[in-house]
Amino acid sequence: MPDSQALPPLTVRLAGPRGFCAGVDRAIKIVEEALRRFGPPVYVRHEIVHNRFVVESLEAKGAIFVEELDEVPARDHRPNVPVVFSAHGVPKSVPADAEARGLYQLDATCPLVTKVHREAEKHFAQDRHLILIGHAGHPEVVGTMGQLPAGAVTLVEDVEDARSLAVPPAAHLAYITQTTLSVDDTAEIIAALRERFPGIEGPRREDICYATTNRQAAVKAIAPGADMVVVIGAPNSSNSLRLVEVASRSGCPRSVMVQRARELDLAGLDGVSVLGLTAGASAPETLVDELIAHLRTRFSVTVEEVRVAEEDIVFRLPSALATV
Repeated sequence: MPDSQALPPLTVRLAGPRGFCAGVDRAIKIVEEALRRFGPPVYVRHEIVHNRFVVESLEAKGAIFVEELDEVPARDHRPNVPVVFSAHGVPKSVPADAEARGLYQLDATCPLVTKVHREAEKHFAQDRHLILIGHAGHPEVVGTMGQLPAGAVTLVEDVEDARSLAVPPAAHLAYITQTTLSVDDTAEIIAALRERFPGIEGPRREDICYATTNRQAAVKAIAPGADMVVVIGAPNSSNSLRLVEVASRSGCPRSVMVQRARELDLAGLDGVSVLGLTAGASAPETLVDELIAHLRTRFSVTVEEVRVAEEDIVFRLPSALATV
């Protein structure tokens, strides 16, 4: 163990809130409860959340992750083969396919994503053409667009898209958003849409989820004056990528993402005296502890938590698990 007196000092500004949100916590518990009740294997379509540590931990318990349902055997030694849909949500075609194949469905879609799905259906029923603000190819966007018939939704990714958007003539318009976007970027896109289409309808309550908003606000609080901000997250995690961007825009000269502590080169921290640290909504707190322990091998670390909000939201498990 190194002598802390001989190590250079490092102040770690720890963002709060950080890490798991209620939707991620619920999704993981659904897989764990399904494993307990059904026994392994339990199949999960797509990564349950975007974090390899979480996925590998569940694999070790008996979860099998697949990209499409045709990778799931229709029958095995059990009367029902359980399949879990990820927290990002799925197109309507996926549960229809699962039902046709006789799979036992457990939907781990975050309730806040489900809220966006219901908004989309309501606007469609009111004969509005829907504009979805989000990132092409992201599972949540694929799932949301898949709630409605082809052509009913137009995807807008940035302000330039909003300014050049072509919509059906005389269409009544509404917009919804992916839940894990940059709050500031999305506000600019919405402003551009409203400038072009003053009568466009929006959600009664903002679609960007509370956890995304809180984690971005926390990064804005720790970034100014920090020499570097480290975000623990996955490269396919939208909310984690946005935290890296927010740190850069908030005055930090250097912001990086790592999935595990070992990816952070401590030799590259020479000259860093204040380091901001946060974790995306899919990253467990154990990875934050791991990184701080990693830092202590080279620095005399002082941790200062900067908390901008308290979170006490809990989502219930689906009723299907309560009645199995």
